[in-house]
Amino acid sequence: VIPAGTAASQNQQIKQHLEKGCSITQLEAYRRYGCLRLSGRIYDLNHSGMNIRSEMVTIGNKRVARYTLAID
Repeated sequence: VIPAGTAASQNQQIKQHLEKGCSITQLEAYRRYGCLRLSGRIYDLNHSGMNIRSEMVTIGNKRVARYTLAID
């Protein structure tokens, strides 16, 4: 059993989130999964074979990365 909040469980949760066709930002990852380092989780998932793309979007007055699963 993987304790909640670990990188492995966050990877699994974020992977499932992306596979549903949803996008995710750092704030969403923190609120939903307690993930403080979304970029690290995306790195792990990309290196496990997922093809995740990022785009910069403006939310309020801030530019943030939004990640989605790339459809090939």
